[in-house]
Amino acid sequence: MVKKVLKFGGTSVGTIERIQHVANIIKKEHQSGNKLIVVVSAMAGKTNELIKLANDISEEFDSRELDVLLTSGEQVTCALLSGALIKLNVKAKSWLNWQIPILTDGDHTNSRIINMHVETINKYLDEKGIAIIPGFQGISKNGDVTSIGRGGSDATAVATAKLFSADFCEIYTDVDGVFSTDPNKIPVAKKIEKISYDEMLELSSLGAKVMQPSAVQTAMMYDIPLEVRSTFTDRKGTKIFSQENIDYSKSVTGVAYSRDDSKITIIGVADKPGIAANIFEPLSKAQINVDMVIQNISSDHKTTDITFTVKRDDVSKTKQILKTNSKINYKQIVQNEKVAKVSIVGAGMVSTPGVTYKMFRALSDELINILAISTSEIKLSVLIDEENTLKAVKKLHTIFDLD
Repeated sequence: MVKKVLKFGGTSVGTIERIQHVANIIKKEHQSGNKLIVVVSAMAGKTNELIKLANDISEEFDSRELDVLLTSGEQVTCALLSGALIKLNVKAKSWLNWQIPILTDGDHTNSRIINMHVETINKYLDEKGIAIIPGFQGISKNGDVTSIGRGGSDATAVATAKLFSADFCEIYTDVDGVFSTDPNKIPVAKKIEKISYDEMLELSSLGAKVMQPSAVQTAMMYDIPLEVRSTFTDRKGTKIFSQENIDYSKSVTGVAYSRDDSKITIIGVADKPGIAANIFEPLSKAQINVDMVIQNISSDHKTTDITFTVKRDDVSKTKQILKTNSKINYKQIVQNEKVAKVSIVGAGMVSTPGVTYKMFRALSDELINILAISTSEIKLSVLIDEENTLKAVKKLHTIFDLD
């Protein structure tokens, strides 16, 4: 008998028929003798509906009340799935975040799970019951309901697996696993059978939508085996595990892309120590994530142009902070929101010479200009014009033998 955490995403529970289908999957797992904790998302589209309702009230809807509103979606799914299991004569019960409780720390709409009370649910599992709990949420030390960010049900599932000492954590979604790139855009993309935490973390943070980066990071920290698999087929999924299982024979495992970045250039900044810190410190305090950074020094070494990328949603906020920053002087701020970030990821890049050249040559052959570059041991990202995104992804997917 093993203890499993099963997580079902919004598409998997998007209709009553799909919830009933999920109930049958859970029943089959239960009949195999497994102890099960099931983490659920809100039904597909429900969170967006709730956000729209909040925006209809106010574009600056109170963050505390927004958490109360948004977390109701997962609570609805909990009750419906528990009811579907009970109808199948399976012992099941839903717990809301405050009934467990799931303890969180941090700001509203962006908190993190720090602990859970496990005794009551463990006792229920010993009595052959199935526990259904909501993803994406918890309760603060002040007794306020908090959410842990969009896509946070993955993080809830991994945290649950850690805190309940589960043997496995399975993420059920609408695809068969992790693919070498987006199969909806690139039909020749193939499923990856096994992938390391490091590679999965890079892919998820670079635009792959299969798993939330913070969930992968938590799994990596506590060595929790993950599997991403489809709710709608019986095929094996993608196993995600520790670094000693990395396949170094293949230089590139996948190609990811993101079209929600913007490029900002500050022209004519003084070239002296501390300027970069003065630019980026207030952005950090405002929770704005800065990615690629390029600095071009003028021929007279007196001024410099600094280019960096932020998420498109943060462009207005970023420009406002820069304009009110009394610690910097500049001639002009230029922005470009029609850009995309395309990345290759692979553990084998560490030991394979020529990967950088191969990527740059491939893009050059397609007449695609590189606007910025960012690297790590197992990833290489470039910023390009948005209109060339799919052309670049297809070319790189082919050139690195991923088709």
